[in-house]
Amino acid sequence: MKRLGWHGEFIEMSTGASRAPHIILVGLPGAGKTRCGSMLARRLRRPFVDLDAEIERREQRAVREIFATGGEREFRRLESEVTRSLIAAPASVISPGGGWIEDEENRALVRGVSWTVYLRVSAETAFRRMGPRRDRRPLLSGAEPLGSLRAILERRESLYGLADVELDTEVLSPKEVVNELIRLALRRWGPVG
Repeated sequence: MKRLGWHGEFIEMSTGASRAPHIILVGLPGAGKTRCGSMLARRLRRPFVDLDAEIERREQRAVREIFATGGEREFRRLESEVTRSLIAAPASVISPGGGWIEDEENRALVRGVSWTVYLRVSAETAFRRMGPRRDRRPLLSGAEPLGSLRAILERRESLYGLADVELDTEVLSPKEVVNELIRLALRRWGPVG
């Protein structure tokens, strides 16, 4: 994969009509998915969907509560359910949780209808960026949250590498990430929105 490159074709829907794809931002918690995603959606005049917030809205309970009562397996099932409903919606900017990429069903659901962007960040920088908010993250609630985050990154790195585009948020500001994504999208599809 090229660091700032793109591979893939303009999306042909089953109806034969072409449309701009969903843009899905993947990466560790703290990579900038929500911040960059909301900025990008505003610039493109598209809906922005934070997948965790959408799950909480639909379930009327917090992610932490879902993990506590149903475990990670239940949460991942809900993630796939919401993903399935979003792919039929108008093109959006979507920010799934960091583990969304681990589910093959999720990756299959968006294949052919999305442009996936990996916002790369080190575990240390992501940990620092999360600050006290990391306490709300069920997978980081153990005695060694930074060690857990490093292990998560190691486990997911090859899956993040499947993304169509990779941007390093260690060196790019959110504004630079958004500008680069718009530049790449314009080059690929012309005006998007």
